[in-house]
Amino acid sequence: METVLVTGCSTGIGYHVAKGLKERGYNVYATARKQEDVARLISEGFKCLQLDYADSQSVQDLANELMLLVGTNLYGVFHNGAYGQPGAVEDLTRETIEKQFAANVFGWMELNNRLIVLMRHNNRGRIIFNSSVLGLISLPFRGAYNASKYAIEGFADTLRLELSDTNVKVSLVEPGPVESRFRANALQALKDNVNMEDSVHRDRYKRTLKRLAKEGNVDPYTLPPEAVLKKVIHALESKSPQAHYYVTTPTYIMGTLKRLLPAKWMDKFILKTAGGELKD
Repeated sequence: METVLVTGCSTGIGYHVAKGLKERGYNVYATARKQEDVARLISEGFKCLQLDYADSQSVQDLANELMLLVGTNLYGVFHNGAYGQPGAVEDLTRETIEKQFAANVFGWMELNNRLIVLMRHNNRGRIIFNSSVLGLISLPFRGAYNASKYAIEGFADTLRLELSDTNVKVSLVEPGPVESRFRANALQALKDNVNMEDSVHRDRYKRTLKRLAKEGNVDPYTLPPEAVLKKVIHALESKSPQAHYYVTTPTYIMGTLKRLLPAKWMDKFILKTAGGELKD
């Protein structure tokens, strides 16, 4: 029974991946940022630990606690748990961007570098990063999130090259719209961190607020979180896991067009399909 760490498991993708792997027979350690979510997951039968990626001490504490629990018996980690900071680039303060990178990039890197020691010790393991279609292409008014996912793509690709002489494999999962609380969390981040009233984009923000506040799925291509679970299982169990796993039709479309179209044509396509609005 292989031991796997799954982060960001309070809801959405992380929860369903942890649940699916547990049902498949894996020894799953889940994490959540809030203590009440940790307690809830434990009550549901999960082995759950507290982790706030944005807090370096929390990352260190989680790594140390996990090592005490499993020793060197760690086969895989699924890095998940992030939020999207909406807003035009010119409306984002340095503090807001730093918060986005602390949660979406720096914490992932720090935890990964602490856990990779265990995998090198055994010369085997799987490292899987939950990226996004927005790690492949950029959408307007999502600059901070776009940049954080581009950073994870570069980090993972480099790590894969550096581990090429080992049996530790690195994969990226790149979902498009998947059922989760992502939109609700993005709405709160927009309200908390962007001065919309004084922005030249004020009218566009008003339209965005209405869209983000809508209940249910707003994209017809939205898939359930189990679509990501399927890719994670392949990345964990295949003898030759893929470097990149696309999830949802938009990711396949955008990934293909990015390779085929000149930048100017790609920009026109994105502006037409996004309509200048914030997309999930």
